[in-house]
Amino acid sequence: MNNVFKYNQLQIQCGFTMVELLVTLSLASILLSVAVPSYRTFTQDNLMVVHSNNFASSITLAKSEAIRRSSQATMCPSTNGTSCTGGTVWSDGWLVFADANGNGVVDAGDQILHVNAALSGGNTLRSGPTRTRVTFTANGFSSGFNGTFSLCDSRGATYSRALVLNNQGRLRSETGTGTCG
Repeated sequence: MNNVFKYNQLQIQCGFTMVELLVTLSLASILLSVAVPSYRTFTQDNLMVVHSNNFASSITLAKSEAIRRSSQATMCPSTNGTSCTGGTVWSDGWLVFADANGNGVVDAGDQILHVNAALSGGNTLRSGPTRTRVTFTANGFSSGFNGTFSLCDSRGATYSRALVLNNQGRLRSETGTGTCG
């Protein structure tokens, strides 16, 4: 009889009660209902920053290559990575190339310096109606190629980014001022 008593005392209860489980699940569901929408906004904001930085890096590359080569460098929208599309939709990708003759077209002797893939997440990047390319001269200026590029996502103009390029080749970013449509 002594052995039975010792055996019962050594047993330890493991597990959760129903009340503990319900409280835990309730707290988890409340936290998730608050966190999931915030996480979506967080990822959308980060994707906008990534796309904005990629575009700014390509502008900087085109400008620095024009100065380094003492020749013109052009950036244009491209869907295939080998030629310019001639449109104002940059969402499908773009390329930067050394434009020896400054005609804004990838010719046989022009070197392609960078190809950027299409934007992800349903984001769009558009320029004004006449901005089908940006060409930098040997001094790094983009005279005549200034303009505004609107980066938008599914949230609309309120969360858009306007990437504004001036004639001196300086790019600045404004939040909430892009034209989405």
